[in-house]
Amino acid sequence: MPRIAGHALVEALIAQGVHTCFGVPGESYLAVLDGFHEHREQIRFIACRQEGGAAFMAEAQGKLSGRPGVCFVTRGPGATNASIGVHTAFQDSTPMILFVGQVASEQRDREAFQEIDYRQMFSPGTLGLAKWVAEVHSADRLPEYIARAFHTAMQGRPGPVVLALPEDMLTTLTAAPVLPRVEPVRAWPAPGGLRELRAMLMAAERPLLIAGGSGWDAEGASALQRFAENWQLPVACAWRFQDTFDNRHPLYAGDIGVGTNPKLSARLRDADLVIALGVRLGEMTTQGYALVQAPQPAQKLVHIHAGPEELGRVYAADLMLQAQVACAAKALEALAAPTSLPWADGAASARADYEANLVGHAVEPLDMAVVMKTVQRLLPEDTVYTNGAGNFSGWLHRYVSLPGLQHHGRTQLAPTSGAMGYGLPAAVAAALLYPERFAFNLAGDGDFLMTGQELATATGYGAKRLISVVVDNGTYGTIRMHQEREYPGRVSGSDLYNPDFAALARAYGWQAETIVETADFEPALQRALAAGVPTLLHLKLATDVSTSRTTLTAIRQAAQARSA
Repeated sequence: MPRIAGHALVEALIAQGVHTCFGVPGESYLAVLDGFHEHREQIRFIACRQEGGAAFMAEAQGKLSGRPGVCFVTRGPGATNASIGVHTAFQDSTPMILFVGQVASEQRDREAFQEIDYRQMFSPGTLGLAKWVAEVHSADRLPEYIARAFHTAMQGRPGPVVLALPEDMLTTLTAAPVLPRVEPVRAWPAPGGLRELRAMLMAAERPLLIAGGSGWDAEGASALQRFAENWQLPVACAWRFQDTFDNRHPLYAGDIGVGTNPKLSARLRDADLVIALGVRLGEMTTQGYALVQAPQPAQKLVHIHAGPEELGRVYAADLMLQAQVACAAKALEALAAPTSLPWADGAASARADYEANLVGHAVEPLDMAVVMKTVQRLLPEDTVYTNGAGNFSGWLHRYVSLPGLQHHGRTQLAPTSGAMGYGLPAAVAAALLYPERFAFNLAGDGDFLMTGQELATATGYGAKRLISVVVDNGTYGTIRMHQEREYPGRVSGSDLYNPDFAALARAYGWQAETIVETADFEPALQRALAAGVPTLLHLKLATDVSTSRTTLTAIRQAAQARSA
């Protein structure tokens, strides 16, 4: 039956199983907004306060669901604001689709109001912003483009797709049929490669498995655990994919990235076999390509990844297998292990190192280690934890142990792209998509104010089980840390002048408290858990407290000693 293309687009999203879209409304796609109204019983549009926040919410949706998160923005400024979420989805390998309203067809190539060529702006490629970018000129082909967008976003290494929608195309009548739900093709590892991997394991003495990346499901995570158990392999999770393997399991050795346990870093450096399953082995996980040297690692390296373009791009691995991670894990669990393994004691030692790393050093008057351990103890196991970028995230990564995703799905939403402002929108998305679960955001003061206006989105759409903790130390902490390391005592541009965060949150309709001492945190968190409304806890931290391991004073003194 003929209907305008904007309505056909919404019908296509419903056919793909999409029930929530995020965005900021714009006159360039009014026909789509009308389609959301027409089908409001089946799909909802969450109107956000800024396109960066909306794109982060869609990216979080992609992480949580495993299918593309969907974001709508208008042309020009809307698209440029949203580009941070697209970049995050690309570097995090998250399936996502960004729909951008475009100028009318007869106005193209005149630098019309807010006109941009999105095929140039988002230029796809291995170092671009998106996997695929297209502009839809025919209303009759719109369902075809949408089906391809879902295929591309999920196939191989998942990632973002951008579709530009000319305003006049969206108002054109079309009888194009709605295409069926798209499912990605599953690639399994070659049997010969599995036999070679088993032979490499049999010859190893100090193996380490690093798991992470996107594309995991509950069955794959369970299979990964059984593979590790069969071979008694110590397992580390890649940076900000900490929920890939159950942190409470005796084979879990910790996460590798920023602020890694030094003993785990040494274990990776000294391993004679590294199995990298689903991870890109990027700069953060390898600590500047030093723990696993590029292009020729000192360790024997088995690299298993869904994207053929990733294999061999940085590392000359000894064995490369292209496969979806969930399929690879199921194949790996079938590899027969011998009755005794020479590294069993090493696996137990790796776990002991992890548990020893959970012991912090007392800090007064506000101890972030105690704060995070209190969060771990009081929040439900299925809580979704989110954070943006900054040194503050180290306390969350170090002191909160996450269940494997086979138990509750994803419980960690964090940007490997290092995007500031990610955590609050991600938590808002989690709270709206899964209202039965708590969403907990840890943010720094600089990080929070990048997207703090999304407090209004949470209030407006009725989020309830949502807690945001803002760690306020009056500085861009990561930058200040690097300044003290490279230019000790010469502070420039990293000081922050902050509002009263609790008062700001109350203005948005949130419950809020300010906390300056450790003893006050637990009762405040108890009140937040019982509130039934979003709550912000404003933690005032001394500027000198830089990371979970050191202070600015110690960093400055070490730098001065080196230069003396």
